[in-house]
Amino acid sequence: MIDKAYITPEVFKWARKSARISEETAADKVHVSVKKLKEWEDGITQPSIRQAEVLAKAYRRPFALFFLPEVPKDFQPLQDFRTKKAKPLSTASIFIIREIQQKQAWIREVFEEDKESPLPFIGRFTIKDDPLKVATDILNTLKIYPPKYSTDNPIKEWIYNAELHGIFISRTSFIHSRLKLDCEEIQGFTISDPYAPFVFVNSNDWNAPQLFTLIHELAHIWIAESGISNDIEPELKHKDQLHPIELFCNEVAANVLLPAEEIKKINLTIFNSAKDIFKISKTFGVSTFSFLVRAFNLQIITLNKYQILKKEAEKEFQAFLKHEEEKKAWQKKQKGGPSYYLLNLYKNSRLFTQIVLDAFYGGFIEPTLASSLLNTQVNKFSKFEELIYK
Repeated sequence: MIDKAYITPEVFKWARKSARISEETAADKVHVSVKKLKEWEDGITQPSIRQAEVLAKAYRRPFALFFLPEVPKDFQPLQDFRTKKAKPLSTASIFIIREIQQKQAWIREVFEEDKESPLPFIGRFTIKDDPLKVATDILNTLKIYPPKYSTDNPIKEWIYNAELHGIFISRTSFIHSRLKLDCEEIQGFTISDPYAPFVFVNSNDWNAPQLFTLIHELAHIWIAESGISNDIEPELKHKDQLHPIELFCNEVAANVLLPAEEIKKINLTIFNSAKDIFKISKTFGVSTFSFLVRAFNLQIITLNKYQILKKEAEKEFQAFLKHEEEKKAWQKKQKGGPSYYLLNLYKNSRLFTQIVLDAFYGGFIEPTLASSLLNTQVNKFSKFEELIYK
């Protein structure tokens, strides 16, 4: 006789709904009809222990949670600053938000127990302040001054310096191979906390939009506004569709990455060619489109010139994307793609990974907790250690 899992129906149903998984998808996971799944969720019949275990994994919830007497208090949803046209948050987005919230809650508790001091820059400003003033404070705090980067991939420098100052940065484009994040749905989010601020950046994009997203989310931290973002890069039109906080954070990011004094030093002849603008944009780590918007806002180019160059830039961008796809395909063929452990390190946050490993090796946390926090088996931790300082 198959052992039955005497789950709490309300909790069982809540777990599926909170994961944004349809009845059809859930039923398919355990090879039963939707009618049978509804019977379990209504308490008419019970799933087997194996079926409940499979669904717990699919919902990314602990198996034991199904047996709680009532629906538990879940993490509070982050404020949604996305535009009205944004796609509804999918299962992948829900899972990454929940995962980062769990990591953030754990590290905050650790820091509070250790009586760590709150970070002084969290909420130092509000949306009523001058975006330039906020941008200057970010640059001075993190000690980065564009376009004087020490690498041809500025986002690495920004992440390193941000984590050096206690800001956890997570980047990924997938939950697993069949559950990927959509940039049109979510580009980034922030958990602004005085002890353990977390920034997430959707890496399912090329580096320039990722960098702008990262700085946009840092601006959220400086004004202590947690939330989810998309449509981050600045544009001249559709500004009315953006939340005031998003407009403010975009303005801060533009001032951070494209300082007015640096832009005004540039020889105006570059604005005769979209190719030249593409080259100069790369030195700042931004897209050609961001650079053009900034030049227009600083009254360096006219609206007519902006429109002409934007059309040219779109053609250049398509050629660039084609080249990048070809390069990625070649690299994947040569190397078999990036290391799983490196991708997991980026997702966990390098700083978070180091703290968990130190706590584990110091005997302060159990192996099961360390494994759960890093989404990796304990016997594979050495793989992280090989990569963490590279």
